[in-house]
Amino acid sequence: MLFGRKTPVLVSQRLELRLPKRTDYIPWITTRREGADFLKPWEPIRARDYNARSSFYHRIHWANRAANAETAFPFMIIRREDNSLLGALTLDNVRYGPAKAGTVGYWIGPEHARNGYMHEALNMVTEFAFKRLDLSRIEAACLPENEASRGLLEKAGFKYEGVAQSYLQIAGRWRTHVLYAQLRRDRRGPADAQ
Repeated sequence: MLFGRKTPVLVSQRLELRLPKRTDYIPWITTRREGADFLKPWEPIRARDYNARSSFYHRIHWANRAANAETAFPFMIIRREDNSLLGALTLDNVRYGPAKAGTVGYWIGPEHARNGYMHEALNMVTEFAFKRLDLSRIEAACLPENEASRGLLEKAGFKYEGVAQSYLQIAGRWRTHVLYAQLRRDRRGPADAQ
């Protein structure tokens, strides 16, 4: 995997992970709209202007500021063979000092799900976090019934750590989430998810 210098770009055989740019708007909005029913059960209710071009451009500005400060890395997932935007994966809430931790969140268009793309992207971001940012812990949370996300996290080496009551508002309701984490140096054996 290659790491970019100033602006992080992560590259594998099939994927490129990079910050969003203005030309991503049409592929992004198309993928989001086509996957709306697929994504809706797992996501918060978005602001009315979330899909607006101007909001997307504001998020690009935030993405660049956050990446320069190394506090968040909102990566677009691009398939290299045809430059298709498949989804996004964000390493957010990056903390240094004694914590050395960050949180991942992700989504993928339904036509690209279950093809190993998100697993590959998650492994790339985890390696970036541990090797380039020197983090010690990567955290993730998902709804207990989201078997695809739980399977992804477990396959990528994340271990189940417990339950957080009323963790996030999803589809307009406070929802309990299951918590996972991957440690840079993990001596724990397999953790059985409940």
